[in-house]
Amino acid sequence: MKPLLISTVLISLSAVSAQAAGMPGAGFLENWDANANGSVTLAEVLEKRENIFYTFDESGDGVLTSEEYVAFDEARAADQANEARNGGGGHGKAAMGMTLGFNDGDGNGEVTMEEFIGNSEAWFALLDRNVDGVVTSADFGRQ
Repeated sequence: MKPLLISTVLISLSAVSAQAAGMPGAGFLENWDANANGSVTLAEVLEKRENIFYTFDESGDGVLTSEEYVAFDEARAADQANEARNGGGGHGKAAMGMTLGFNDGDGNGEVTMEEFIGNSEAWFALLDRNVDGVVTSADFGRQ
């Protein structure tokens, strides 16, 4: 599987700066805030999800098969374990939005690019708890 690209994705998914440690949603923001302005837009989510999809679509056929999704799940589990070791917490809804169950719209055990990208807006809406059109640290933690 595209080892260099996967390593790059895992490094970017697990990066949590010492400065951001302890801030609600720090890991998510570090990973998804492409322009590092402290907020994540739907456009950033769409771009990142597309990149993630292509990274794990080993066959390049526009479908994450159940086998490819297992590799994706393993990479996410390793990322979450690394983040927990670095003082970060689980991301609940953020993690849920990447699962097979959330993204497999037709329930066939595979996720097409259309399904994965198509669920971006619904996932973004779950994350944007204060409904201001961006995801910031204010959308994480207790409310």
